Amino acid sequence: MAWRVAVPVLAGAVLALLPVPAGLSQNAWYYVAVFTAVIIGLITEPLPPSAVGFIGVTVVAAAGLPFTDAQRAAPGFRMPAEAVRWALAGFSNGTVWLIFAAFVFAMGYEKTGLGRRMALLMVRSLGHRTLGLGYAVAFSDMLIAPFTPSNTARSASMIYPVIRHIPDLYGVGTGQATRELGAYLMWVAFATTCVTSSMFVTALAPNLLLLDLARTTTGIEITWTEWLVGFLPVGTLLVLLVPWLTYRLHPPETRTSVEVPRWAAGALAEMGAISRKELGMGALAVMSLGLWIFATTVIDATMVAMIAVSLMLVTGIVSWDDVVGNKPAWNVLAWFATLVVLADGLNRVGFVTWLGRGTAAMLVGYSPLVVMTLLVTLFYVMHYAFAGITAHTTAVAPVMLAAGAAVDGMPIRTFVLLLGFSLGIMGVLTPYATGPAPLYYGCGFIARRDFWRLGFLFGMLFLAALLGVGLPWLLAMAR
Repeated sequence: MAWRVAVPVLAGAVLALLPVPAGLSQNAWYYVAVFTAVIIGLITEPLPPSAVGFIGVTVVAAAGLPFTDAQRAAPGFRMPAEAVRWALAGFSNGTVWLIFAAFVFAMGYEKTGLGRRMALLMVRSLGHRTLGLGYAVAFSDMLIAPFTPSNTARSASMIYPVIRHIPDLYGVGTGQATRELGAYLMWVAFATTCVTSSMFVTALAPNLLLLDLARTTTGIEITWTEWLVGFLPVGTLLVLLVPWLTYRLHPPETRTSVEVPRWAAGALAEMGAISRKELGMGALAVMSLGLWIFATTVIDATMVAMIAVSLMLVTGIVSWDDVVGNKPAWNVLAWFATLVVLADGLNRVGFVTWLGRGTAAMLVGYSPLVVMTLLVTLFYVMHYAFAGITAHTTAVAPVMLAAGAAVDGMPIRTFVLLLGFSLGIMGVLTPYATGPAPLYYGCGFIARRDFWRLGFLFGMLFLAALLGVGLPWLLAMAR
């Protein structure tokens, strides 16, 4: 435990004592030192991530680091009041509350049983053949994804409990042949949830965080529909490809079955007729999706989510006690509220602009498309060094955004979308890359060596699809 505390503190202290780089103020350099300590703390986790972020914001605000000398000298500037206002600004951020509301959505899916019912319906319809079963798993995740900003809640809490029972129907338990049905299903579920995390902006919380960072850094606004349309060719291709490619690279010995659909039908019978609350949850999901797609100029996405949550409370789909007791949602609220403020501070003190200009200077002579491809690839591959997508987004995205924005001729909207699209799919790379990864890594069906091998193969395939299909598509959309 001691080293988890010592590493970020020492790193921040050493950085603060180094000479200030030319072009930065002493105040800005101290801010960078504290920010670096927070990011390393998110990686070493001496405390829960939300606590690390809260402490970081407190230290920065108490020391007055977010304010330049010019701001301090402005008439009427009062440090104590301004410091508190800055520290709490993240809790008034619409993106942060959209993430929170989406967690309540996910709770509604789970509490009403609608998520499980949708998965079982897919399994009953497509489970006669193992390949069809793989597509049932993939399509189930895709149907739930727009309303669950946590792939852990979606895949680990809704999909995994359903598919975990299927191998038992064949007498396949953990520790048996790794190329059996269990390994196939588990990998399809894991790889698919990484794809769907990129397909919808509301399918992964860091997607929304990146868009907020992009709005602050570049002024670019991306709508829910623009995100979906931008990733649609890549997402459709990969969702269709993952079950088939897994079937080829990691073929199960069992190819057909009548037992799986029977089991799914039995599980559905045990659930009984669809309940009023399930119907209500489905109606609210459809309403929200429709407003996110077709009414962006009339009503804000966060307000749509707030209305839906209010209706969930009024109709009894969830209770206020359920909301209050949703520990992950409140943790994420505090975590993202502090991360948004800390990342914004980098821009306030001038670090992002300074870093962007320096990086752009090193890339002089290369075409904007080459620079964009290199930056996106670097951003993606760097995820091998991060245990979690949120920490990666907070630490690296501002740097990449600043570097890209400083390049003359850079199609910045395309660049922002590519960075955003890479967040979900990079989760497939390692057993620690994203929330559900440790569950599937430790489920006992996939050998550890195979997990790393498949992670690399699918990771490179996902990146190739993003750059080979997604980039030309986005450029064509921009014309």
